Amino acid sequence: MHGNVSGKHRSPHRGSSVEFAEYRKYVPGDDLRRLHWRALARTGRQYVKEFEADTNLRCCFVVDTSGSMRFGSGYEGGLSKIDYARRLAGALGYLAVQQGDAVGLTCVSDTVVTSIPARRNPAHLRHVFDTLEKAKPAGGTRLVPVLHELAETIRQRALVVIVSDFFVQPDELRECFEHFRFRNHDLAAFHLLDQQELEFDFKRPMRFVDLEGGTSILAEPTEIASLYHKALQSYLTAIKQAVLETGVDYHAVQVDEPYDKALMRFLVGRTQRVGVR
Repeated sequence: MHGNVSGKHRSPHRGSSVEFAEYRKYVPGDDLRRLHWRALARTGRQYVKEFEADTNLRCCFVVDTSGSMRFGSGYEGGLSKIDYARRLAGALGYLAVQQGDAVGLTCVSDTVVTSIPARRNPAHLRHVFDTLEKAKPAGGTRLVPVLHELAETIRQRALVVIVSDFFVQPDELRECFEHFRFRNHDLAAFHLLDQQELEFDFKRPMRFVDLEGGTSILAEPTEIASLYHKALQSYLTAIKQAVLETGVDYHAVQVDEPYDKALMRFLVGRTQRVGVR
């Protein structure tokens, strides 16, 4: 990671630390204290020791607070999507600040509801927690234009964590992911899904209400179930294809799953990708 202060993440630059990296040939101007004198005595060649430099991480959370995030069927004790998003972002933010990293937060609905710049002190974390607690899902989704804007305005390389139900077109979402990758950001996405959305196990005529637009439709679920599942699978396949093409750290999460398990899966996966720090 690129950072301004010492921390617990590998830097792309060499520096001074306790973790050895490699040897390289001495060039005029190198610090003689790092010269490998034993190698010089054995071989007559001059080598310098290099070490891994440690730096801090900037972690920017993007939490979807559009109207659809109100949904939660309560299936087997599941939370609403916004409650689940609060827990994910809050827990990851706490872990980041505990290891000296900077945390920022952007809440998005039909506009940017809140934008908190990344800082690394515990008092700032309390501000992030308060903002998450007060976040109320309402309005439509402007996730795509806001993500494009954030890709440009987050100038220093950062870990950007998006928590959303991604009620957007997969092609538009892929363009957002490509924009972040072009700007050299590390991107992770938690895709929140309710079990009722996946199973669509309604047994009687229902009125389905658009939580982002207010319109409704009366339908017989048994007649549209096959078409619904076909459309859902097409959407999920397109999302997975988008994240594969852009290298996003993607996690589809059902909101009836304990959030600590989702966090563990995310953290273990990143450890396997970048090594233990």
